[in-house]
Amino acid sequence: MTTAHPRLLSLAQWLGLAGWRAQLPHSSTDHVVIWLTRGQGLCLLQGLRRGMGARNALCIPAGALFSFTPGPQVFGLVCLIPGDSQIEMPNKALHLRVRDARDQSEITGILETMQREQNANRPFMSEALAAQAQLLTVWVRRWIAEHPAESNPAPSASDRLVQAYANLIEYDYATGKPMADYAKTLGVTPTHLTRCCRSSSGLTAATLLTQRILHDARDKLETTTLPAKDIAASLGFRSAAYFSRFIVKHTDQTPSALRKASNQRLQPTSKA
Repeated sequence: MTTAHPRLLSLAQWLGLAGWRAQLPHSSTDHVVIWLTRGQGLCLLQGLRRGMGARNALCIPAGALFSFTPGPQVFGLVCLIPGDSQIEMPNKALHLRVRDARDQSEITGILETMQREQNANRPFMSEALAAQAQLLTVWVRRWIAEHPAESNPAPSASDRLVQAYANLIEYDYATGKPMADYAKTLGVTPTHLTRCCRSSSGLTAATLLTQRILHDARDKLETTTLPAKDIAASLGFRSAAYFSRFIVKHTDQTPSALRKASNQRLQPTSKA
């Protein structure tokens, strides 16, 4: 779901109780900017694995395949910008290592201003947040312009192939096509695609596709009331039974158990 206006969350709020949401490859209908202030994590940006630490930023345009796995004691802020807004974002996912103290101060200042504005909830808050989000993306684009070698490194042939595969996955993952069909589209063998994926993402080509499907399956099970058979059909599964086996294999729970557990998490805790 796209946010009505830009929002700022702590990293803990964004990660929530269901860690799989960030850790499985997926895309967002919002542009996502993550600013890490403490700790470390692993990210997957359009198929490429990167380690990140404090004073690193991730800038992920709406629709780009990504995941984020936090390490222990990690802190940061996450800005969500509606993907259908007029706020301009870079058209590819980027990992920025922000070393300059001035740059660090600028992005921190913008995000803290957004946080104060959001907490105060004053009249015209939406407009103020949109203006600050615009400043944030200006900061991102300025950083890119001032650090061309860091923001646009020449990718290897393997990385280019994996990025192309990640883009195809995001476009076609719900069709039920096997990994071999993607390899054929890319003009390579499944073995070569798997070798490149292992090198660039730490995952096999089949696993990357499977995890993207799993994210959407879990999301639909836990946030909608659609029958499992309809979810199965929407993701290209041959039958509801095959879909159920897929869910059990990758979560150790049945679709109904996942849905029940999610509903229990969302229920407010009763007070004595």
